[in-house]
Amino acid sequence: MRLFRHAREERAPEAPRAGAPGFDPLLISAVLLLVALGLVMVYSASAVEAGRRLGDEFYYLKRQLVAVAIGLAGMAAVLRVGYRRLAALAYPLLAATLAALVLVKLVGRTAGGAQRWIPLGPVNLQPAELAKVALVLYLAHSLSRKQSKMRMFSIGLLPHLLVTLLMVGLCLWQKDLGTGFILFMVLFAMLFAAGARVSYLVAAGLVAAPIAWHFIKSTEYRYQRWLAFMNPEQYKTTFGFQLWESLLGTANGGWLGQGLGQGKGKLYFLPAAHTDFIAAVLAEETGLIGMALLLVLYGVVLWRGTRAALRAPDAFGCYAALGVTALVGTQALVNLAVVFGLAPTKGLTLPFVSYGGSSIMTLLAATGLLLSVSGERGGFLTRAPAAVRVGAPIGGAPRLSAARAEDAS
Repeated sequence: MRLFRHAREERAPEAPRAGAPGFDPLLISAVLLLVALGLVMVYSASAVEAGRRLGDEFYYLKRQLVAVAIGLAGMAAVLRVGYRRLAALAYPLLAATLAALVLVKLVGRTAGGAQRWIPLGPVNLQPAELAKVALVLYLAHSLSRKQSKMRMFSIGLLPHLLVTLLMVGLCLWQKDLGTGFILFMVLFAMLFAAGARVSYLVAAGLVAAPIAWHFIKSTEYRYQRWLAFMNPEQYKTTFGFQLWESLLGTANGGWLGQGLGQGKGKLYFLPAAHTDFIAAVLAEETGLIGMALLLVLYGVVLWRGTRAALRAPDAFGCYAALGVTALVGTQALVNLAVVFGLAPTKGLTLPFVSYGGSSIMTLLAATGLLLSVSGERGGFLTRAPAAVRVGAPIGGAPRLSAARAEDAS
């Protein structure tokens, strides 16, 4: 009896079938349907407020359309360039993002008590949104170069953790704990997939937990949000009114909803109805059926994104696709958890759906990266195994080379 272990066998990427598109049509269909649904809900959730306060009920819709157009152009450009060429931009984009996170504190626009936006003509750039994509590109590039050393603390974990901590620190400087949480979740997902030691990841999580609690407990508005999350009804007339109105809106939706445009929560009851809490308006107006459709579309994005990562022909494509998929899935999960009272309130948009120029532009550009990977075939993570014997032979038989061992088996 011989003992064998499996090793990955290099093989050339599969050529795409003749006439097949250079990207996953099901993935892009799900993303475009989410964007279309978002445009409808942005108008429905903002028309009354925009008409009363700004004199133009289409104000937010028009700005969102501009951002979507820019985002689609970015998606097409990334898809045309191809994901492999983007690897060279990982470090320049990381440096530019870090500079923008500092610059926003110097010249940025303040809204809602936070200084997070840099005015750029018809749109406002939020560097924290760019930081999410920049981190994915940096990690994908770095992890793909360190595959054989990922289990070493000083190489596999420490440098990536330090870069992420720097980004998170700059986000906290802008009072943006939600983005910091998303950055950490993307980091852990990508490190786990790349083969970092689970014990290191668990230890990092255990260290981060009390630090995160300190930031919550030591900041009045964050601690108030925590109290409202723990007992929404007790604080429904004070600092928990946003969460309470969200819960009322989702409950009023029932199975089929009140009808598009017929929701009551957006009529000056629910703040941020067209941004962070747009899912509450969707639930009230389209009911359980509409929410089920939303979840199905996100499920398709996660399914096809994971499939693209598994079938990527190289490490960079695999990790980049996985990072974008983890980013979309984690942010959608956190946003919906907040809307349904399963997590404390955070300032995070619902991917592809909420109003927000920076969010939709960066996510659509990142989708171009994901689509580029989805058009490739190779299976970096699922290559055919080759048998290589390890251990001593039975009965003193002479050792065989890997190729001969495979033939002998």
